[in-house]
Amino acid sequence: MKRSYVIKPELEKIYPVISHGKGIYLFDQEGKRYIDGCSGAVTVSIGHAVDEVVEAMYAQAKEVSFAYRSHFSSEAVEELGAKLAEWAPGSLNWTFFVSSGSEATETAQKIAIQYWQERGKPTKNRIISRWMSYHGITMGALSMSGHVLRRKRFVPLLEDYPTISAPYPYRKPDGVSLEDYALQCANELETAILRVGPEQVAAFIAEPVIGASGGAVVPPDGYFQRIREICDKYEVLFIADEVMTGIGRTGKAFGIDHWGVVPDMITLGKGMSSGYTPMAATVVSDEIIETIKNGSGLIMAGHTYSANPQSAAVSLAVLKYVEKHSLFEKAAEQGAYLLERLQELAAELPLIGDARGLGMLCGLEFVKDKDTKEPFPLSHNVSGRVIAKAFEKGLLVYPAVGGLEGIAGDSVIIAPPLTITKAEIDELIGLLKGAVESVQQELRQQASIG
Repeated sequence: MKRSYVIKPELEKIYPVISHGKGIYLFDQEGKRYIDGCSGAVTVSIGHAVDEVVEAMYAQAKEVSFAYRSHFSSEAVEELGAKLAEWAPGSLNWTFFVSSGSEATETAQKIAIQYWQERGKPTKNRIISRWMSYHGITMGALSMSGHVLRRKRFVPLLEDYPTISAPYPYRKPDGVSLEDYALQCANELETAILRVGPEQVAAFIAEPVIGASGGAVVPPDGYFQRIREICDKYEVLFIADEVMTGIGRTGKAFGIDHWGVVPDMITLGKGMSSGYTPMAATVVSDEIIETIKNGSGLIMAGHTYSANPQSAAVSLAVLKYVEKHSLFEKAAEQGAYLLERLQELAAELPLIGDARGLGMLCGLEFVKDKDTKEPFPLSHNVSGRVIAKAFEKGLLVYPAVGGLEGIAGDSVIIAPPLTITKAEIDELIGLLKGAVESVQQELRQQASIG
């Protein structure tokens, strides 16, 4: 291979070169086929090379690809905004378009702070977030993230936002019911608000299902209902980070819909464009927009590519495809089958401590001792080894490492396109089983497990 001038995730690694994709499959230039078992980065929700999206991309490009949002709107942008307002719960009717999930969560952060300024409460400028969370890699988004490993290099530059624990049912205290555990975790928010001072707190941000920092951790019922009560009590906005969970990934339009809770803002990305274009969004309630409209009349946020017609047209085609093919319902149905098959693996293989998930967002957690749930130290690189073995066999899965305070916690995410069939899930499980068995055998040989 010729010398590369591209900065890649691992600088010394030689990566295969992608050739093409179709449906749930990807092919490299050597002709090797891979099942995209994690939709890239939990992104390609409708599968690869969908004709309707390609056609929409071409049609828009023939008209106009870029028009600056301060000069023009476009039919594609307006129609996309209307579609999101139709899907979103409550009065979340207004959308600010950006290009990445990190931009979306940071925009929500800024809108929350500006909202309280417009309300005459400028001291409400702190965001409370959870440890075991990930909201993006820009400085504002990373400040809100509790992903210890991703924060580590930049801590001196970050705001000290992560404050409370996230619910983690697999590791809840013994003897505590899920119902009580949900309330204990949620009530940490009230304690944190009181310690900081309600007059200082602008918003609370949380992922409905924890993704990259924990591996598809689903909260107990009652958790988000209590979170909403606390936010209302202390005049704190609730931001649902749906960058990974939104647009049908969990079997509903938005992950938070599973608990009947309406946030004040929702952030979107990934599945919003299914990876066909860089596109993300912050969806905002009527109350917030009306307050700003009646005040300064201007939201202080935005990027060059925000609300460009090309990305809007592509995302709109993706959302129409999701509707046409009933992918919310398919994600729920096929996701239940995927989780069932993963739980069978967990029952069979001692390396797997937990199989969990919601819809087409599932995860496996690997442990040293199944009975005690003792984790491996990160130095064993168990998740990385499973990912590498899966890749060798032609399966892509996504890392979720370091959820236990950044010193332990090995998980992977399995989140294929929502279009996957049961037969394809069976093929995926076969490859995944082989990968886990290979790592399990290696660990036995090294006396790392019994």
